[in-house]
Amino acid sequence: METPKHTCLKLEIPMDGRKTEPVFVKGTWHRTRFDLSITDGLQAWTCHATEEEVKERASNWDQTVADYIDLAERYLGFQQPGSVYGFADAGNGCKRLSWTFEKEGTKLEWRWKCQPSSDSKKTTTEVLDFLMDANIRLSEEVVWKTQSFDRLKLEAEKCLAQSEKLSSEKAEFESEIYGKFVNVLNSKKAKLRDLRDRLSKQAGHQLPEEEEEESTDRTESFDEESDEEAEKNTGASSKDVPGSSKPRGRKRK
Repeated sequence: METPKHTCLKLEIPMDGRKTEPVFVKGTWHRTRFDLSITDGLQAWTCHATEEEVKERASNWDQTVADYIDLAERYLGFQQPGSVYGFADAGNGCKRLSWTFEKEGTKLEWRWKCQPSSDSKKTTTEVLDFLMDANIRLSEEVVWKTQSFDRLKLEAEKCLAQSEKLSSEKAEFESEIYGKFVNVLNSKKAKLRDLRDRLSKQAGHQLPEEEEEESTDRTESFDEESDEEAEKNTGASSKDVPGSSKPRGRKRK
């Protein structure tokens, strides 16, 4: 079953050249037709746009029925800026409701004739009842949204406090960990320095021994060379000395 939509629009319209007075336009929107109930608080008018009338109007404007209904609902459900609304006398107690809109740069006007209500009091009451119900629903929605906002605000405050707490704990944890890490690092550095010093000392002890061994090797090598040279010199001297043969001389006669 189709569920119609309802709207109510308050218009400030000059009435018969006098000062502006409020007019309430209640719309009931179906898929292919709509009904309007209009009141100024004293009198009331109605407009029943049948499927045939809506279809004919839509065809005249080169629109589908759905597009025509949507556009009419937009302008009679909420007052559109730039649109000129009118509620003029149409004779025999009838009124003509009109509004303007732009299409492709051209300003156009729609008009619907409204008949005097057979029961102005009942029509006005229906409009006021709808406004009261809508106000109650809106008030309940405002209360519900306010409560939801308060709950969300409380949850946000809790989350913020928890986030700050976690941030503080994180900072403390990092500070503690960094402190321990620095202590361990300093300890490792001290051990490395001690090990380096010990290695330096061991290297310092080994170096004189190596120098002493090298000096001893050089001394032995020098002694051996001296012996060889002495032997050579001795050999050369023995060759230079003349043999122990008898001296030659003349025999005496």
